[in-house]
Amino acid sequence: MGSISTQLELVRKRIDKACTDAGRQPRSVTLLAVSKTFGPQAVIEAVQAGQRDFGENYVQEGVDKIAALEAWARTQDRAPPLRWHFIGALQSNKTRAVAEHFDWVHGVDRLKIAQRLSEQRPAHLAPLQVCLQINIDGGLNKAGVAPQDALALARAVQGLPGLMLRGLMTIPEPAIDQAAALRVHERARELWQTLNRQLQQPLDTLSMGMSADLEAAISAGSTCVRVGTAIFGSRSAAAASSHP
Repeated sequence: MGSISTQLELVRKRIDKACTDAGRQPRSVTLLAVSKTFGPQAVIEAVQAGQRDFGENYVQEGVDKIAALEAWARTQDRAPPLRWHFIGALQSNKTRAVAEHFDWVHGVDRLKIAQRLSEQRPAHLAPLQVCLQINIDGGLNKAGVAPQDALALARAVQGLPGLMLRGLMTIPEPAIDQAAALRVHERARELWQTLNRQLQQPLDTLSMGMSADLEAAISAGSTCVRVGTAIFGSRSAAAASSHP
């Protein structure tokens, strides 16, 4: 595994090639660096290599890391603004911290969670950018709203103050090959397109694709790929299990 800056460049090249192969502009896809279980120094290295969007799966770890990066930024002459994304299922007792510290949430799958985020978003902050998590492949142990229930949830979320519904997010089960991954991602794109025909406020974000399948996701129309391992390296089971 090379340095974080080297790995970031390799991932960016993968994204550029996947976009070119799909007849898309590379700038149409946002790279979200998933830094969970890696410390602030790893994030700083990524920032110094030009990365601006970071994803966290564990609320307290993310809040602590945001604070650490803000402290680091104060020591720099021209620290760039960063965007922090919370990814995945969110428990009711963790919504306040997310509403107060993060810029995006990829993972709202219940109206109750959306309502709490809306109520707890500080008035002085910009609206919290939200993606609905869709259980696109019907995985039994996956969070996410069922595709047939997505329209009702989307309409309800669009009516909440302090939130801006931006799109859909998926975390499908690992596919046996790229062709299988492409088929699942295409189902998500079709749902996204269907919702856009039925919602008054169109969606512009389709958050899907990770280290192993970003090419298939981009081919299917992803606008945001969430990449962790290919940038920061593998996470040990012990490190992952130390976070609730």
